[in-house]
Order: sequence, then C-alpha cells, then structure tokens
Amino acid sequence: MSTQTTRTTQSRTTQRARRPVTVVPGPAAQVDVPLLEQVLLGRWADIRRSARALLADPRLHRVEGQSAAEHRERVLAQLRILAAEGDVLRSFPAALGGADDHGGSLARFEEVVTADPSLQIKAGVQWGLFASSILHLGTAGHHERLLPAAMSVEVPGAFAMTETGHGSDVASIGTTATYDPQTQEFDLHTPFRAAWKDYLGNAAMHGTAAVVFAQLVTAGVNHGVHAFYVPLRDPATLDFLPGISGQDDGLKGGLNGIDNGRLRFEHVRVPRHDLLNRYGAVAPDGAYSSPIASPGRRFFTMLGTLVQGRVSLDGAAVNTSKLALIIAVSYANERRQFTGPSVTDEVVLLDYAEHQRRLLPLLAQTYAQVFAHERMLETFDGVFSGAKDTEADRQDLETIAAALKPTSTWHALTTLQAAREACGGAGFLTENRLVSLRADLDVYVTFEGDNTVLLQLVAKRLLADHAKEFKDVDAGGLARYVAGRAADAALHRTPLLRVVQTLADGGDVRRTAGHLRETEAQRELLTDRVETMVAEVAAALRPATKAPRDEAARRFNEHQHALIECARAHADLLQWEAFTAGLSKVDDPGTRQVLTWLRDLFGLTVIERNLAWYLINGRLSAGRARTITSYVERLLTRLRPHAQDLVDAFGFGPEHVRASIATGAERDRQDEAREYYRRLRASGDEPVQERSAPRR
Repeated sequence: MSTQTTRTTQSRTTQRARRPVTVVPGPAAQVDVPLLEQVLLGRWADIRRSARALLADPRLHRVEGQSAAEHRERVLAQLRILAAEGDVLRSFPAALGGADDHGGSLARFEEVVTADPSLQIKAGVQWGLFASSILHLGTAGHHERLLPAAMSVEVPGAFAMTETGHGSDVASIGTTATYDPQTQEFDLHTPFRAAWKDYLGNAAMHGTAAVVFAQLVTAGVNHGVHAFYVPLRDPATLDFLPGISGQDDGLKGGLNGIDNGRLRFEHVRVPRHDLLNRYGAVAPDGAYSSPIASPGRRFFTMLGTLVQGRVSLDGAAVNTSKLALIIAVSYANERRQFTGPSVTDEVVLLDYAEHQRRLLPLLAQTYAQVFAHERMLETFDGVFSGAKDTEADRQDLETIAAALKPTSTWHALTTLQAAREACGGAGFLTENRLVSLRADLDVYVTFEGDNTVLLQLVAKRLLADHAKEFKDVDAGGLARYVAGRAADAALHRTPLLRVVQTLADGGDVRRTAGHLRETEAQRELLTDRVETMVAEVAAALRPATKAPRDEAARRFNEHQHALIECARAHADLLQWEAFTAGLSKVDDPGTRQVLTWLRDLFGLTVIERNLAWYLINGRLSAGRARTITSYVERLLTRLRPHAQDLVDAFGFGPEHVRASIATGAERDRQDEAREYYRRLRASGDEPVQERSAPRR
C-alpha cells in the first residue's frame, strides 16, 4: 500500500472517531468498514486504490473560480500529467505500451471524476473516444501509424460524430465522404449548416486531429456512416488546415475545462488509407467491401465498439453520487438544529425522520448502482478481452449499458440536488463542491446517448426477447397464451387476490412486513412488473408488425412512454438483482445484515414509488401497500446508526471529497457552542428567557 493510501485510510479513521453518531434503539449489527470498502472496490480494487492515490495530488484538482480560459489550460496540463504518470493506457495493446486490460482501464478512469469532471471527460475524449476509435475501428496499419501519438497526447484529438442537426440519430448525419478513384482520396464535405460537427471536446482549441464520422459514398452508392482520421490544425501554430474551419461553443453550464467546439469541412481531401476500415474498406478502384453484409448490422456493430463511453459514464456518475452522500451524511451527523427531547441540546439533523427519508433511500440506490456497475464492468471486460465475446454477449453489454447509464446519471443529479438542499446554505457554497458537481454532471444525461433514447433501445430489446419466446408457437399456442394473460389480468384486477393477501396477513402488520422483506417476495414483485408491462406493450404493438410504415410509426409513438417505463422497471430490477448478488460477497454477519436492510430499503422504495401500478394491477392489497411505507420507515430507523459507516466504506478520503463541511469543522463549531452555553449555565450568569422571567 502506498504512503498516500495509508494517509488516506488513517484520515478516514480519524474522521470516523470524531463524528458523533446518535445511538438509535435497534439491532446491534455493526458494519466492518474496511471489509465493506474492499467489497465495494470490487475486482479491480488495487487499480482503484492506485488511481485514488494519484488523484490525491493537488496538481490534478479543480481550482474553483477560474475563468473558462484558465480552466481549459489547466485541464490540458493535467491531461499531460495523466499521460506521463497516470497509467492511462491499460486498455491498449501490450505491443504499444498498454496492458490489454479493458476493465481495469475503465475502473481507473471512473475515479478521475473526483479530481475534476472536466478532466475525466477530456481524458475520456482523448483515450476513450479518439484513440479508442482508432484502435477499435482501424486496423494494424492505423494502430502502428496513428495510435502512439494519440496515446501520448502528442496529438490531442476530437471525436467528430455529433452534428448540430443530428445527435442521437447518428445514422442520419449529413457529412459526406465521397471517394475519388482518380486520386484515391475521399472528398470530406459539410453540405449544410446543420451538418457542422458540434459540441466536440478538443475541437475549439487543442485538437490537432479528429476521427470524423461521415456517410461513405463510392461509385454512386452510400454505404452509411464510417470513420476517417483527419488532421485538423498545424501542430506548431494551431491554425486550421486548408478547408477546415470551426467555432468555439463558448461558455457552458458546466465542464468549462473542456474546449468544446464546432467543425466544418469544405471539400477536404482525405487519403484512402485514413479510412478506419475494420468494418468497411474501399479498394483503389472504388470497390467497397465489408465483413458484415447487412448495412444496419454493420452500423450497430461499429457503434457497439464504442460502448465503453456509456460504461465509464455510469461509473463516474456512481462515484459522484458517493461524493454527494459523503458530504451530506457527514454534515447531517454533525449539524444540529432545534431543540427536541433535550431542553439544552439541539437535535442532530440525521436524527430527523424526514432527513433520513431524504438521504438514506438515495444511499440505498447508490449501493445498488455500485454492485450493478461492477457486474457491467465485468461483462465489458469479458467482451473486449475476447473471453466472452459472442454476438449475444455484445448485445447484452449494449443493453445493460443503455439501461444503467440513464439510471445512474439521473440518480447523480437527484442525489446532488438532495444533498445540496440537505446541507442548507453551506451546500450552496462552491467550496463544498455540490453546486459545481451538479453543473458538471448535468450534461451526462444527454451525451454518449440521450438517456430517453437509450431507454427506448432497452425497451426494443425487451420486446425482441419477448417476441423470441413465441417464434415457434403456432396460432393455437398463441391463442392459449393470450387467454392466459387475460385470465391473469382478471385474477389480479379483481378483489380475489387482494382478499387472499389480506387473509394470509390476518391484519398482522408484522406478518405483512415479514413477507415483504423476503428476497423472493421482492424479486417476484419487481420481476412481475417488468414482465407484465412488456407483455402489455408487445400486445398493443403486435398489429404494427404488419401495418404500413406510417401506421406502425403512429402506434409506436402512442406507446413510447409505456416503452420507456418498461425500460426503467428493467433497470430497477437489474440494480436490485446486482445488490442481492453482492450480499453473498460479504462474510461478516453484522455487515451483511446492515446491507440486507439497505437492499430491502432500495427494493421497497422502488415498489413504494410505483404503488399505483401495483394497486391498479392488483398485485398488492391496500393493507400490504400501507405496510410497505411503514416498513420503509422502520428500515430508515434501523439504518440511521450505520449511515456514516456506509458512506465511509466508499473509501474516499478528505483529499478526494474536498468539502469543508465534511471535514469535522461543523462538529467543532457545534461543540464550541454547546460548551459555551454549558459554562454559561454553570456560571449562573445565563439570562432568563422572557417567557420564564417573573412578571413585575
């Protein structure tokens, strides 16, 4: 263990010893914080610890209050520090100085968000998009010729896919690359204003080359979107090369350490050998060839190689939620407000039931997302290492990433806002980071795939899997299935099942709670919701499969919200299942008990949030629905004494959190005030309150 890591561990231990934790009556379970930290760090624990040791370096930290220009230059300098000292090439081939370690590479990159989200994203643009697209879309010649400079940041690069007119709909981008067999070059052109490449990191100032995505046209045939390596600027002067122009996107709502900009190409000549041709090649005479015959499948295969962006954003968003909860829970364990049971002592914020409601369900979901992300990262590593790289494995990875990235990035924004409010005015101070992190994370919900669009991809996969179940079913079998679904709906939507639940519970709240905390009961409720919603949407959309294009589009649009809700429910289930599987990794009984309560809190708050669906569809009786809320409140009381341990187990030290209200300073202030009033009372000099003063 490094000296820096040792100091971090000692610092966290000292902070835990200093923080007050109000004792709440309840079970005697205790959290083994070091053991839980090891579990949360997962398979790549050593790599994550190494990254955190590096990221404790103040040279890599954001300086609040800098101008956008200063911030940009600082982040570029930090990028070069990472290139020199940061072990950033793990995912690249060993022959080029990498380690062929795809999962470890992302595990390391995700930690950079603690230093500065701008640095994390600029690093992601350079190595995760620009260099990785050369690696995954190019071939051996490109790797030898282009990758070394991209990997070392000798060539800062942009990833030019998005256009002003097309973001999520990449297949419809307007930029063209028309092959000229006479010169063996492509004519790269921006035909209209909406086809300008836009919002590109490194495009406004620093980028000297880009991977540009364009419609490949040869011999009069458009073969769809392909990628080209294109020099942008003279490295010595940073002036644009002939035919290339651009604009600075200017000041943004966050991430102002990144020089986002626009690019325009006016008949720029690109040599044939700079087509990144792993999935599509053009011969000198203009003949096109591809190992994948279907244009649609070729397009999605190409985009699938870039899924690491979504995976890393999911991890970074989860890490940001951790930071927010460390700050808010630490402050809530120290800050006091209003007298309660004691006439003299004010109440610690986290002892208030509503404060627990604000923060602890968010903590439960963050834990669920930690376990879900680790599962996805293992899947990612299996696919990209080749250990488990079938077509089905790649499709699963893309679907999981499309489900978890929206969930975690939206959750991060919700958690940052809740933490900001829970910390009052102190949370609004820039020195406590919450407002800056909230501003920086805002765009995470729309780049690397708009969240709503990604959830539609998940829903389509769910429908496709549902349809496969009936691929070989004849008309009679389908009729029996429809009849069965109708009977199932009739059973659940009539009082019969609810009466059975009521009779089984016998009016005993404890018996109802006992049922709800059973793992299989939670699994059944969460799974049934997904399966029922998917089946209902599939039935509603079935006529669209044989309808004209306009009618099919109308039907799909009518059910778009239902599709997205299916995907949300599926993401909830993925997280719950990952959390449940994670419990088996915890050997210590006390820690496992606390985590089981936390898992129950996550599962039951998901069900509570969707109680209307469960009641309308007859899955829960009114009695069980009421018990869910009362049991959630009981779980909050049980978890309250463990809240500090649960956030300490995230493993971040003060040098990563860097929020003054999470350092113990608030406790010192509170202790000073309490000691002042104690001495004043003891001295007999304390003024009498007006309401207690004798009348004259």
